Amino acid sequence: MVTAESIEHSIKTALPCTWIRVEGDDGHHFSAVIVSELFQGKSIIKQHQLVYQALGERMREEIHALSMKTYTPEQWDAAITSN
Repeated sequence: MVTAESIEHSIKTALPCTWIRVEGDDGHHFSAVIVSELFQGKSIIKQHQLVYQALGERMREEIHALSMKTYTPEQWDAAITSN
């Protein structure tokens, strides 16, 4: 069974992350918040494509659904200080 921890590990291995959290406990549906410098200057679609590339075949074979929010470090800082 796929775990949130294994997905988090796969993403961290492929993308330099400032911060990441993956949640989900049914083995198929997950949500993630990912903060990375690589997202700088990229559209949301391009950011999500980077995450999908990091997960590779796992997205096609093991993970049924992954909802995600992606941020640059600056966007993340702004988001957490506004709460």
